[in-house]
Formats: sequence, C-alpha cells, structure tokens
Amino acid sequence: MSHLFPNYARKPFEIVKGTGLTVEDQSGKAYLDFTSGIGVVNLGHHYPAVETALAQQAAQLWHMPNLYENHLQEEVAADLAGEMDYVGYFCNSGAEANEAAIKLARKYTGKSKIVTFQQSFHGRTYGAMSATGQDSIHAGFQPLVPDFHYGIYNDQTSIDTLIDPQTAAVLVELIQGEGGVVPAEKKWLHALAKKCSETGALLMVDEVQTGMGRTGTLFAFQQFDIQPDIFTLAKGLGNGIPVGAMLGKQKLAQAFGAGTHGSTFGGNKLAMAAAKAVITTMKAPGFFETVNERSEELFAGLAAITSDKIVAVRGLGLMVGIQLISPEVLTEVSAALEAKGLLTLRAGQNVLRLLPALTVSQVEIQQALYLLREVLENK
Repeated sequence: MSHLFPNYARKPFEIVKGTGLTVEDQSGKAYLDFTSGIGVVNLGHHYPAVETALAQQAAQLWHMPNLYENHLQEEVAADLAGEMDYVGYFCNSGAEANEAAIKLARKYTGKSKIVTFQQSFHGRTYGAMSATGQDSIHAGFQPLVPDFHYGIYNDQTSIDTLIDPQTAAVLVELIQGEGGVVPAEKKWLHALAKKCSETGALLMVDEVQTGMGRTGTLFAFQQFDIQPDIFTLAKGLGNGIPVGAMLGKQKLAQAFGAGTHGSTFGGNKLAMAAAKAVITTMKAPGFFETVNERSEELFAGLAAITSDKIVAVRGLGLMVGIQLISPEVLTEVSAALEAKGLLTLRAGQNVLRLLPALTVSQVEIQQALYLLREVLENK
C-alpha cells in the first residue's frame, strides 16, 4: 500500500540521478531526457553555475521571511526587467505567480471579469484553475472562482465579443503548452493587445512554460512584438529550485501595498541565488544563438521524418509539439521511445511534446532524431 494520494499517474520507475540531458533510473538504465522536468531544468541537470550559487548561499543563510530587505530579490527583479518598466514579486510556482497576477489585476482595476482561452492551462490552485480553460481540470471542483470567461484561442470573434470596458484583464499563453503546443498567431495577438488598450483591460501573459529561454529568447513575448502589463514566470527560472515570479508595470505597484499579498517562502535566498545564476547564464553572449541553432536542427530533422503517424509539427525554439493521428498512437509512440531510452511528454490529447534542455548538444539532437525516426517510421 502506498502512503501517497494516487493523484499522479506515475511511471513504474524512478529517476535517481542525472547530468546534463542524461538521466538514470534505479536499475541503472540511462535515458536521454527531452522533458527537462516539464520545462524546468532548462540548463540541464547538475548545471555547475547553479550548483555553485546554491552552495555559496546555503553556507550563509537559507531562509528569512519577507519582513526584511532582500538584495537578491532586487537584483533578480532588475535582471529580469532589464530596460523594461517592470517591478517583480516572487513566489514558489507558476500557479502562485498566476494567482498573484489575477489578484493584482482585480485590485488595480477594481473590476472582476477576466478573459482566458479554451484549452489554456494556468495552474491548479483555485484562481489559476478557474482561469484554466479545460473542463477536465475543473471536473469535481465546482463552484469555481466567478467571473472567468473563456474565448477561443486565435479567434477574432472572441476578442470582439468578450473583451469590453468591464474586463479587468486578459490572461493568455503565447504557446498553449498543456493544450497541445499551439502557438498564438501574431496578427491575432496584436489585435488582442489593441483591444486591451482600447478597453482598459490589462494584458497578462503566462510565460511559465514559454519563458526563461524556452522559445529562443528570454521571454516569448519578445518575439511577438507586444509588451504585456503583467507576465508570469516559474519552471525554468530556478533550474529545478521551486521559484515563481510575477512582473508588472511600475504603474501597478500602487495596488500591491504592504499586506495585500505575500508568501512565507516566496523569494527565499536559495531560490533567488539559483534564479540569478540562471539569468546570468542565459544573458551571456552567444547563449541564445546556440539555442536557436539547436532549434533549427531539431525542426529540420523532424521535417525530414516521413510517417503516416504525424499530422503536424509545431512550436518555437526548443518547445516542440508533434501532433499524432490519435491518442492511442501517442501512447504507443511514447512507450516505444521510453523503451529505447528517450523521455518525452504528452500535451493535449494526441501531441508528443519535446522540451530538451537549452544546453542540448548537436549530438544529442541527432540521437533523439534517430530514435524518433525509428519509432515514427516503423510501419
């Protein structure tokens, strides 16, 4: 009998160690990890700069509450904002970051209506779950937090009919990750941003999965020519150390005065040390040039695979979705790849999701493509 709730459908093996993109289970079997812990370990396992930063901070102080100044929070917020007009709030996860964004939007605007989109995923806490546009995530947990409205992704009519002067904010993923690795159309996204500006609604971008380099730039919105009022981060921000962040325009700071929101563990010194090391690594010259080279190699290799199991390949950077012909085929392909030593993810009903670490090598890209060809071209 397990002493755990059965809320996870776990694989029948345990990953016990890893370096870079190679991990090993308890029996000694090695795998090429193209999951990055669901887009978390974006620099790979055992990344030296992050380990060094954690060890140095652990030797000084692990935790103090947010009753005192925290220079690391200030530095990480400044590093994330760069030359942009944002201030930061730190928490422990993507769901918490989105909860903070929802609260800030309602507090600042004095309105409650928030528009999100069908097949979106924003987390599993009550506010974030209510923002999530998936009935399967809502099942059994009604009543949800009120006044969330779900539009159709990449649909102009939804923008025109749902966003109005009573709307506090719109929350959108630039690529719907859990929904099937579906990118936003740039024209639609620009229309969305324009409608928000016209109605006074805040534009909030959920960058929990797309941020921290996953799409080939530090933030995905940098490739879509928009600047959100609020954006959220987590996953890759700490390279495996739990940390989330919400960044909002300076003008919003007045709505989050002392006592309006907080977290005991949020922005603790260990998490901030890890985040600073991650950001420093990603801002080094040439980092994203290499990431985008690997992305081109991966997409080119996938385009060369001839298989009647594949419907479409889509994504951006090193966030890749291979849409297969059915959920059953996805189950078979995932299992076959795992047996051959390649770890992948599911997304939506029938999408094989690849999220290799941004530090993936050319050799590892070719190794993964070889295994994918073997499985997908197998008649």
